[in-house]
Formats: sequence, C-alpha cells, structure tokens
Amino acid sequence: MGISRSSRHKRSATGAQRAYYRKKRKFELGRQPASTKLGPKRVHTVRVRGGNTKYRALRLDTGNFAWASEHVTRKTRLISVVYNASNNELVRTNTLVKGAIIQIDATPFRQWYESHYAQPISKKGAAAKTTTATEEEKKSNHLQRIIAERKQNAKIDPLLESQFAAGRLYACISSRPGQSGRSDGYVLEGKELEFYVRKLRSGKQKHAHNA
Repeated sequence: MGISRSSRHKRSATGAQRAYYRKKRKFELGRQPASTKLGPKRVHTVRVRGGNTKYRALRLDTGNFAWASEHVTRKTRLISVVYNASNNELVRTNTLVKGAIIQIDATPFRQWYESHYAQPISKKGAAAKTTTATEEEKKSNHLQRIIAERKQNAKIDPLLESQFAAGRLYACISSRPGQSGRSDGYVLEGKELEFYVRKLRSGKQKHAHNA
C-alpha cells in the first residue's frame, strides 16, 4: 500500500462513511518523511510532478538565521533541537522540521554586533575586554560619529544577552528541510522568546518531578 494524500478514506463532517468509487491516483501520492537529522550535510534530489525537483535534506548542520530587530542574517551552526510543539520524539531524536525550536551558535551574531556597535554584547564580554586591553585601531572622525549614533540604539533584550553570554541562541526553523533541503529561520526574541523559555522551564520541571 502506497502513501496517499487523498481524503476519500476519511469520514465526512457528519460522520458518514464516504462511498468507495475509485482507486488511488498518482497525483494523490505521498512520500516517506525526510526525518532530517543533525549531522554533516547530506541532501538528495527527488524528481516530482511536472519534472520539478525537491531537495530532501537527510542531514544538516548549518543554516541562515535572521536577527529581525537588527536586520541582519548570518550563516551559523545548528547545535540541538530543544522544543517541538507537535511531538517530543522529534526533540529526543534531534529531528529538524519547520517550526522546531533549536539552539544555534551565537558567534556570528556576536561578532557582527561588536563590529557594528564597537562595544561588547554582554557584561561578561566587557569584563574580558578590559582585562585584555589592547591598542584600539584608529578610527576617522566620520566613523566615530557613525558609531556614536549607533550606540544610542544599541539596546539588547536581557534574555538575549544571557544567551549571548552562554554562546547559544534560541531560534525557530521557518524553512522546510525535507522539501527545500535547507534549515533556515529566525532568532527568537521578545514575547515569542519569553513564551518558549517558559515552555522549556516547565518541561524541565516536569521531568525533574517525574524522576
């Protein structure tokens, strides 16, 4: 029996069993899930309807992530899957799907922030910078004025700051790895970040209580 996407086998809204009047059709076919895992990049191409191509990612270890409030996107390393609203099994097996909450390496974003604003992103970084005081590179007056103007808006969410200190950021995958062969997404911040941090904490408390 092949996988079918038709809804002929389903009951109607009132509960009536629909009449069986035809077999499965080629245009209703479905395929096995990609179950994309964390690991060295491995992508297969799949020939689909109309002679088009899908890119079935079997393993991925990097992706492009957008930091929306700063209007910057960087390619970074995927570390682990931490939450999935649909299925906890996908967290345990580190399966990458659209909408999964993952941890990514914060280094590319930290480097961009420190070069853009010419100041460390966290207090921990500031302390390290003072201890290893090095000669500052010479900057033109024009550049100094630009940086001074940028610094007025260089405020960062305390939750994000603590993540930068740990070197890992929470992000959400917004692409479909099994269809496009990529795991791209955005860095969580604001209300959405607060929501998922609460979810993760409550999940840990439940596990500790059950143990």
